[in-house]
Amino acid sequence: MVERLTTLYELQLIDDQLDELEDLRGDLPAVVNELTAQINAIQEQIEVKEAEKKKSLQKRKQNDEDVERLKANLKKFKSQLYQVRNNKEYDALTKEIDHTEEQIEKLESESLALEDLIQKLKAEIEKIEPQLTALSKELKEKESELKQIIKANEREELKLKEKREKVAAKVKKQDYATYMRIRKALGGKAVVTIIRSACSGCHNVVPPKRQLEIKQNKRIYSCESCGRILVSAEIAEEAKKKLQL
Repeated sequence: MVERLTTLYELQLIDDQLDELEDLRGDLPAVVNELTAQINAIQEQIEVKEAEKKKSLQKRKQNDEDVERLKANLKKFKSQLYQVRNNKEYDALTKEIDHTEEQIEKLESESLALEDLIQKLKAEIEKIEPQLTALSKELKEKESELKQIIKANEREELKLKEKREKVAAKVKKQDYATYMRIRKALGGKAVVTIIRSACSGCHNVVPPKRQLEIKQNKRIYSCESCGRILVSAEIAEEAKKKLQL
């Protein structure tokens, strides 16, 4: 049991050091993620607006071509008015002219609306693009800062991770699962010692009887207040010796 408890505390000590390296990065990882998310959102907005603008331009171009074709037909129909032989032909041709004029009017009206939309989308894109430029510049700076911090501690972090892997391999699966659950729930500290008769994790007093039981190192005990694993000072010292701390 002593070995089991010592290994758990070794793991905690290594994670403490890794957490310290992580803390050196401050809020930079979160800032980088937030900036990346904002940039992606803006890029998506621009892409949607560009796609709508392109579609509107294509539609307006098609309308212009259709208007040209209809105007040519209208000119032809009007010239044919002078060649009609009876009222029936005249009425049919007049009806065709009216229909063609309505189509032209409709397409021209639609093209005007499309032009307004195109200009609106263009203005919106031009308004958004400077934001994208500014955010991209800021992201580049923050990524550079983060990269420098990571690089400065790269060797130490790699060494600690290798050491952690070896120690974690010696921890029982059930103990490791409990350790990780507590660590996730309580922000890092999962295995702690008793300092001045209190849990060093939550600072609540540990009953004297429980303190004596913990000192015997016969089983795993948890703090009744916070749920962290409690180990004796002897276990903590042994773990530190193994890690040469």
